[in-house]
Amino acid sequence: MARITIDKKIVDYRVESAEQGSTGKYEKQSLSLETSADGKVVRMHEKLERPEMLRGSTYKVKTPVSDHAMYVTINDLILNPGTEHETYRPFEIFINSKNLDHYQWIVALTRIMSAVFRKGGDVTFLVDELKAVFDPRGGYWQTGGNYMPSIIAELGHIIEKHLRYIGMLPKETLDDHQKELVAMKRREYEQQNQQQDAFARGGFPEGAQLCTKCNTLATVMMDGCMTCLNCGESKCG
Repeated sequence: MARITIDKKIVDYRVESAEQGSTGKYEKQSLSLETSADGKVVRMHEKLERPEMLRGSTYKVKTPVSDHAMYVTINDLILNPGTEHETYRPFEIFINSKNLDHYQWIVALTRIMSAVFRKGGDVTFLVDELKAVFDPRGGYWQTGGNYMPSIIAELGHIIEKHLRYIGMLPKETLDDHQKELVAMKRREYEQQNQQQDAFARGGFPEGAQLCTKCNTLATVMMDGCMTCLNCGESKCG
């Protein structure tokens, strides 16, 4: 093999494949993108570079287990801007806090999640993975009666909220039948147990149990079945 002298700075490289043949000439191949059934791109190219500016959303997280709040910033990449196919995808995430006790895992977690965001594909699985993390020392209650099993789980809820905001996840709303059912159950329980004052103060009666679906203290016994007055979840179907 002839000796080759490189007299310029190396700025890029590639591995020659068998398809190029013995000539060694490199032919530029067309870029193929993974698309869903409706034609939308679901996987970004790995060589996508970070733009100069990204649009971001910042969420404040104040938990009773820490004196300092955390600020979660998620920056989005705009695909097909200015067209009817304009969509937003999360590109990177940052978490800032004065509490240095969590510094190491915050840096590790944000770098891993940012790498997953930039890889593309279906990143919604992060929501379920983070929400399933439990603190061995116990969780805490949010204002309004929602139970959070850990700080990581609350980060999962924030990412879920953001993905719903940019349209990657559908809006979490009850249909008309579910709304009517929940309203009817609340009226029945209020009439049976005379809990008008409790509903007026906190939205749900005193003594309500935690709903396993929406993590709200709104599950009561009605007609011999545990029923959630917030989301309509019922053990009897």
